Amino acid sequence: MPEDFRLIVDLVIVFSAAAVGGLLAALLRQPVLLGYLVGGALVGPAGLGLVKELIQVETLAQFGAAFLLFALGVEFSFSELSKVKKISLGGGGLQIALTILLTALVSVVMGWVTSPTQGIFLGAILSLSSTAVVLKSLMERSETETAHGRVMLGILVIQDLALGLMLAILPALDKPSEEIGIAIGWALAKTGLLALGAIAASIWLIPGLLRLLARTESRELFLLGVVALCLGIALLTESLGLSIEMGAFIAGLMISEVEYADQTLTYVEPIRDIFASLFFAAIGMLIDPGFIWNNLELILGLVGLTFLGKFLIITPLVRIFGYPLKTALIAGLGLAQIGEFSFVLASQGQTLGLVSRQAYLLILGTTAVTLLLTPFVLRLIPRLFAWAETVPLLNQWLEGSDQPLEISTAMPEKNHVVVCGYGTVGRNIVQLLRDHEYPVVVVDQSEQTIQKLRDEGIPYIYGNAASLHVLAAAGVDQARGMAIALPDPMNTRLCLKRSLELAPELDVVVRAAQDKDIELLYQLGAKEVVQPEFEASIELSSHLLVGTGLAVTDVAQDMTAIRNSHYLELRPERSQEELSRDLREAAQEMNNRWYTLPENSPLQGLSLEEADLRRITGVTLMAIHREAGEMVDYPEGSTVMQKGDRLLIVGDPDEIHAFENLATGEAPVPTKDLSCQWVRVPMVSPAAGKNLGDLAISSTYGVQIQVIRRDGKFVRFPDGRTDILGGDHLLLCGTSDQLQQICQWLNSTHENLPEVEPSVTLEMQH
Repeated sequence: MPEDFRLIVDLVIVFSAAAVGGLLAALLRQPVLLGYLVGGALVGPAGLGLVKELIQVETLAQFGAAFLLFALGVEFSFSELSKVKKISLGGGGLQIALTILLTALVSVVMGWVTSPTQGIFLGAILSLSSTAVVLKSLMERSETETAHGRVMLGILVIQDLALGLMLAILPALDKPSEEIGIAIGWALAKTGLLALGAIAASIWLIPGLLRLLARTESRELFLLGVVALCLGIALLTESLGLSIEMGAFIAGLMISEVEYADQTLTYVEPIRDIFASLFFAAIGMLIDPGFIWNNLELILGLVGLTFLGKFLIITPLVRIFGYPLKTALIAGLGLAQIGEFSFVLASQGQTLGLVSRQAYLLILGTTAVTLLLTPFVLRLIPRLFAWAETVPLLNQWLEGSDQPLEISTAMPEKNHVVVCGYGTVGRNIVQLLRDHEYPVVVVDQSEQTIQKLRDEGIPYIYGNAASLHVLAAAGVDQARGMAIALPDPMNTRLCLKRSLELAPELDVVVRAAQDKDIELLYQLGAKEVVQPEFEASIELSSHLLVGTGLAVTDVAQDMTAIRNSHYLELRPERSQEELSRDLREAAQEMNNRWYTLPENSPLQGLSLEEADLRRITGVTLMAIHREAGEMVDYPEGSTVMQKGDRLLIVGDPDEIHAFENLATGEAPVPTKDLSCQWVRVPMVSPAAGKNLGDLAISSTYGVQIQVIRRDGKFVRFPDGRTDILGGDHLLLCGTSDQLQQICQWLNSTHENLPEVEPSVTLEMQH
């Protein structure tokens, strides 16, 4: 077959394999990158052998790597990096240095390499994590603006910058030991000169060139000029003895800070995506499944060592830089893989003779397996935390790390508004509230954001808004309202749930990042859920409808109806199966359990509003599976619990245990005439220092103490041996007259309980 035609056939096969693999991965709700890798492995020499000559495909794949790095350089933002500059520059740099140092030391001692140079090279390969896989996973979960998302992306940016330096130094490692120092110095000098030239060009040459291309108003010319610039600089670095990939990255950096950066990225992204699929498919073709199978035990051992080693390096570093334990654990697990650009280093190393063919294949196999596992690890993290909450020791350890890092001095005591998240939305809310002289408290865990709040004199809590300790410090139980504008769905749900545990009647408005979260947030207790895209649609439509002559009041009434229906008219139609699947997935990220209502349970016949499960037990009822087979997702307050119901409940382990006590009758279920309220015990109260058995409030006067909240923890259905302390918050349930009298006594100096008329004594239903 003619060589040029052979190349066309190979390209068709590779692109087809990548497309089919990516499609299957998407249908299986997995990252498409995994499909590219598997598709390439299937058609490669070690698979079906449909593509036998890899040289030409590898050459084109090198263009894919170049465009990946070019786009990465264009996307690079020094302003974004400044948000996490300490952990990215300090932590990222230390992570790379420690990984290289420890890998070189262990590999030399264990005899895995024959020289320290090879150990350093191996450490460089292991020090890089996958920007493509991690960024894709974070974007899918809307977590790029979370604390752990920023930390991970900050470290990845430093790794990407270090890749350019590694590619520059790599050829020097091939020199004799006595010449390595000189070779590295010369490589660094060339890199420095190239950097200076790039800075000069980005100031005096690139803006004018892009402006000239843009002035033509030709998309084709602009794209052609940008591609020529990228590849031209890549070839220049290649001729200087560096690498094409490094040159492409530098070309992207040169454009990143000029006015046409966004336009450049928009035009280049389709080319980048096409060549990126080719790049990952080519990596898949380099993988030998037979070699992996024959060395499976060794490769799995290396995978385990890689995950464990990088986790043990990254997690303490993130913790040292002042981030909460959960953030450190997520970052450690999320960055524990080996990155896609390690393939580039490994390939260069094999060419230079720094690694043998056997070691090269082991590196490929280990890297491929870590890339395949990473998306699953990132999806498993919420479930791991949910499981950890069921283990008292682990839960106590995690909760201890969620204390506020800092509390501003000028904190309002009551009737303030708590704003969780100080991004664009949160900042606008605070500005409008302050314009009307309402006191506010902002909760955020971004170091840069907290500094802004200090400078502006806005009261703040530096910590995780999903922590009970942080919410208690923000005075949620004394607040007038709360706005939750956090960037990730998981923390939004936890923040909402725990805020309502502290203040069940709190007026909470929540921003929903995705339309599928709307019903879930309402079910968790939000008074109002705002979806930005739907709100934009409503406002634009309102303006147009009024402009056509419709009455303002009629338009406003229609738009209010849409909001009251939870944007139902604007949301895409989804089947019951899809809604149920989304609900199950959301519940799996929180501690959940299916619970079958026992025979003769006192909850039978009660509506959810009457049972008041959230206030009394802390759980949220997400779904009901009727005995007849009917499924009720997101049940309303009027929904009545029936015999044989299976209930999907979400809550902490102690909350689920409290619900079980309520459902089995071990704890009293209030009657329909009951009202409940939280009451704070003053420090000098006559109840302070006494136990419930001595006070006999429940048995004598019919007022049931359902929950005691103390130091951010809940004691549900306390027994007679439980002490009451000054500062405790009690959830008291009884008639309004009884509650009023008990509250007066708790705030008095009288030792004796107030007398209650027997005719109004409340009987509790068992």
